[in-house]
Parts: sequence; C-alpha cells; structure tokens
Amino acid sequence: MPWLPSLPPDLLKRFLAAILGLALGFSLWMGDATANPNYPPPLSFSNAELKGRDFSGQQLRAAEFSNANLELTNFSDADVRGAIFSGSVATDANFHGADFTTGMLDSVSFTRSDLSDAVLVDTILLRATFDDTAIAGADFSGAILDGAQARQLCKTAAGVNSTTGVATRDSLGCR
Repeated sequence: MPWLPSLPPDLLKRFLAAILGLALGFSLWMGDATANPNYPPPLSFSNAELKGRDFSGQQLRAAEFSNANLELTNFSDADVRGAIFSGSVATDANFHGADFTTGMLDSVSFTRSDLSDAVLVDTILLRATFDDTAIAGADFSGAILDGAQARQLCKTAAGVNSTTGVATRDSLGCR
C-alpha cells in the first residue's frame, strides 16, 4: 500500500492499531455528541499562540493543538487523552503527570520539556524530538516511536509511572 509509511512490520501493526483506536474513539465521541446535543465539541487550538498558558489539571480530551506554539505551557496533570498535538512546538513545557493515552504527538518538539510521570500509552510519537526532555516515570507502553527515538529515550529512562505502575525502561523496551 503506497499510502502507508515504510515501517518495520511490528511497528506498522502498532501504527495501524493506534490509528484504528483513534478512529474508534472519534466515532464513540461522535455518537455521544449526536445522542446528547448539549455535549460540547472538542476544543481546537490549531495554529494558536499559547506560549505560557496554564492548562494544568484541565479536561481536554480530544482537543486539537496542531501546529500550535506551546512553549512554556503547563499541562501538568491534564487529561489530554486522544488529543492531537501534531507539528506543535512544546519547548520548556510542563506535561508532568499528563495523560496522553491514544493521542497524536507526531512531529512535536519536546526540547527541555517535562514529560515525567506522563501516560503516553498507545500514543503516536513519530518524528517527535526529545532533546533534554525529562521522562522519569513516563509510561510509553504501546507508543509508536521509531528506533532512534527509543534508543535516545532509553539513555535517560528511569522510574515507574505512578498511575499505571509501569517502569519507563520497560515501556520503551530498553535493554
């Protein structure tokens, strides 16, 4: 299939499973939204200038932060399950304890950011950069990462996630 990315079979299976999970989550959300006309649509912050904003502890499920400037933002303990952060810049941002389960964080710059104790289960992280990023206690179980990203993260991986109980090194498959 020429439209699929060129990935090893194991990674391709996980990538397709993540896409299917996002599609299922969206269809379930749409079902809830149409069944209840008072159900709010997901928030969209696409192409937004959000430098220094505080989203800590907020419920932001399925919110969209594509191509946004998230420099110095605070998402600590936020519920951003299923959210889309594609192509955003999140340098020096605080994501401590945030739950990104089934999110899309592809092509995001996490330079000098804090992802410690974050839940990144089944999250797409292809082409994201993690230069000087704190990841102690982060859970990457089932996350879609390329080999170079995993090797880089394994250099500093330590700790156990306080929510899932999974060791960071185990979730990344570090040797």
